[in-house]
Amino acid sequence: MAAPLVTLGIDLGTTSVKAAVVEAAPGDPSGFVVLASCVRAARAEAAAQSSAAGPQAREQDVSRIIQALNECLAALPRQQLRKVCGIGVSGQMHGVLFWKTGQGCEWTEGEAAPAFKPRAVSHLVTWQDGRCSSGFLTSLPQPESHLSVATGFGCATIFWLLKNSPEFLKSYDAAGTIHDYVVAMLCDLPRPLMSDQNAASWGYFNTQSQSWNLEILTASGFPIHLLPDIAEPASVAGRTAHAWFEIPKGTPVGVALGDLQASVYSCMAQRTDAVLNISTSVQLAASMPSGFQPVQTPDPAAPVAYFPYFDRTYLAVAASLNGGNVLATFVQMLVQWMADLGLEVEESTVYSRMIQAAAEQKDTCLTITPTVLGERHLPDQLASVTRISSSDLSLGHVTRALCRGIVQNLHSMLPFQQLREWGVERVVSSGSALSRNKVLKQEVQRAFPFPVSFGQDVDAAVGAALVMLQRNLNQEGS
Repeated sequence: MAAPLVTLGIDLGTTSVKAAVVEAAPGDPSGFVVLASCVRAARAEAAAQSSAAGPQAREQDVSRIIQALNECLAALPRQQLRKVCGIGVSGQMHGVLFWKTGQGCEWTEGEAAPAFKPRAVSHLVTWQDGRCSSGFLTSLPQPESHLSVATGFGCATIFWLLKNSPEFLKSYDAAGTIHDYVVAMLCDLPRPLMSDQNAASWGYFNTQSQSWNLEILTASGFPIHLLPDIAEPASVAGRTAHAWFEIPKGTPVGVALGDLQASVYSCMAQRTDAVLNISTSVQLAASMPSGFQPVQTPDPAAPVAYFPYFDRTYLAVAASLNGGNVLATFVQMLVQWMADLGLEVEESTVYSRMIQAAAEQKDTCLTITPTVLGERHLPDQLASVTRISSSDLSLGHVTRALCRGIVQNLHSMLPFQQLREWGVERVVSSGSALSRNKVLKQEVQRAFPFPVSFGQDVDAAVGAALVMLQRNLNQEGS
């Protein structure tokens, strides 16, 4: 009997790096088991390499990210790494780093496990970078794409560097996201490869034609030689050019994926599942029917965005800025009020008591719109409380209304009836705010006209491993 397939998944996140070893398990309901995983904090924040970038710049030291990656690999069981037959990589989208072809890293193969470290590489300018002002963005050419361009997007950052630090760009001849870089180094690629998932996150990429807006960019003097070649997500970018820790030389490595897509893939068992994540913020994602194409003009005021997924399909995503952070703000307000009254109370005590009070208060007429942080499509909208009566002022009423408001705000962005029209039959939910709040769970169940399952963690590293696992299973089947 053949040994079960084993793949490695890596996610290079904004604050941490995660690696997971996954094995095919046909007898398990999910079809796989996670054999081992490891997370390491990246602690990679660094000062901007261009003095003109200003205080809004957000850059990371690539050597620290790779150090965290190497620490993750070193912590995984050696005997499991030896079995790995495919490597999937995902990471933080939108960002950009630059390197010199052939000089991007150096491999150490001495007494320690073989690994690489960065060489002729710039900082990573992350998705959180704010150097591109709204004035600068309006000066850029209009993209031929259904997605608009924002600060922190790779192409916007390159345009900014072209204008403000042209000499900086002359030092490099390759560019990509942090995860594109890792794939290029592992496989010793002559040119970086990029999936449409990451290309769309850079801006100036047309997902229908699967091509960069070369004419528009060339007319504006953009250095198009820095744009990576495009490859299908779930395809193989190359094979490892060296042994890497215990992983054999010649192991297939997938084209790098977006962390959003890999996260959704980790728990969307069927195309008829929608994935809901309520942590600090809220995301609701659903796979669009095959053949769907988004309107090709960007609409910044649209509450739902469409991102490339797999097999030329799209994910519809409603991403709210207001989730668990709103409940945290409410707790902080209550603690501050108590302090103003001369009473000391722990935040954890307030949280558990208010959830208990709301659990006993099964319904309320109080209505809270919880948008204290606005929304991307409505940046000026603030929170409000309406339908206030003297009978609805208890802590239970207010907390129940706040939890309901978080779910209803999401409903206003993507009506749940719309999900039904797209063929959704179940909601798979996860996230730290949901796992510790039974009232929020009740409100999710009340709002969705489908069965809701809880407790499945979204995990981009597992998702990246599963994409490679499925690829290998498909090849075995054919």
